[in-house]
Amino acid sequence: MEFIFKHTNLNVTDLDKSIAFYERALGLALERRVKAPDGSFELAFVSDGKSGAQLELTWLRDHPQPYDLADNEIHTAFAVADVKVALEEHRALGCVCYENTAMGIYFIEDPDGYWAEIIPSR
Repeated sequence: MEFIFKHTNLNVTDLDKSIAFYERALGLALERRVKAPDGSFELAFVSDGKSGAQLELTWLRDHPQPYDLADNEIHTAFAVADVKVALEEHRALGCVCYENTAMGIYFIEDPDGYWAEIIPSR
């Protein structure tokens, strides 16, 4: 049996703010939005347009408070050709939350506290 990875989901408190972050910080583009007929949720799918994978951002009407991520170590990862240039751009955006210079990687944090790891393309 063959499985194909399609998307991963993050619940967010402000869908437009999150879309803007992923567009600006990682160059992802909005592919589609889906609204529930009763207004209870809205989904936005963003992607890099190359890998086929998507990030699904979910806004829930009945969950206006910030999500409790506690000790959640789950993160997404994005590869980039020039980590040093990307790091400077992310520093300018103020979203760098952790650097591991020994490994040549770093993490950025989105508006809801989710982390994305930035790694060199190999």
